Amino acid sequence: MIDDAIRVLAGDCTVIAEADDRSEYRGRVTTIVKPDNTVLVHDIDGYQPVAWLTRADSVSSDRAGDFTLVAKKDTQTLRIAAHEQDGFAHYPASAAGTPVGTCQNEDCAGELVRSKGVHCVDCGTRYGIPTDATIKDDQSYCDCGLPRMRVERGLAFDVCLDRNCESLDEAVREAFDREWDCPESNCDGDLRILRRGGLIAGCEHYPECDTGFAMPAGVVDGECDCGLPTFETHGGTRCLDATCDRAVARHVEAASDD
Repeated sequence: MIDDAIRVLAGDCTVIAEADDRSEYRGRVTTIVKPDNTVLVHDIDGYQPVAWLTRADSVSSDRAGDFTLVAKKDTQTLRIAAHEQDGFAHYPASAAGTPVGTCQNEDCAGELVRSKGVHCVDCGTRYGIPTDATIKDDQSYCDCGLPRMRVERGLAFDVCLDRNCESLDEAVREAFDREWDCPESNCDGDLRILRRGGLIAGCEHYPECDTGFAMPAGVVDGECDCGLPTFETHGGTRCLDATCDRAVARHVEAASDD
């Protein structure tokens, strides 16, 4: 389903904003209440609200007679009282994003959009994807009909948007599980590809050895002096161990020799 509704209240209103001082307005305004309790009061001029309260702790309204609305956050209060009501409505709402494909759910042909993941604007189906993933725009679709995405985790992987159809975790695991030794001097374990919030390369002997590294968003391009792989990322060359500075030092030395 759609995430929530946006409430719209319109009419000849008195608007009172109280914080360190007090401001009062009167006019025909339209008040928008968003699902996160952000309240915006708009008049006819410009794009900026005449009054607003961001993510209020509470929003209450009363439609007995003409409507009233009270929003509160800490020491701030926003009150809207209608002298003459023009409209009071709820409209379905969802996050807006860049179109990336068509929903493949039965009885739904809604648009899939990317905004903090990918979701359908009609049925609300969601797909969690890495923030650095690139949705392919070359009409490349999975067998299930969903678009594919490119994600760099040691290699550039081309997988389905739906992890239940094609798993990024399995692809990374197949490529790099046990590929590297645990760098601890007193440990003979291999690094396994695991999901712990995100993908990590963690020692197989956990919890006896708690060594683990988040898999960077980049492609393996060599070996660090510490023995772990280096990754070419958007921010430059770095070691699997983000605290290791030897990969950067070696990269600088190689550049100075060119």
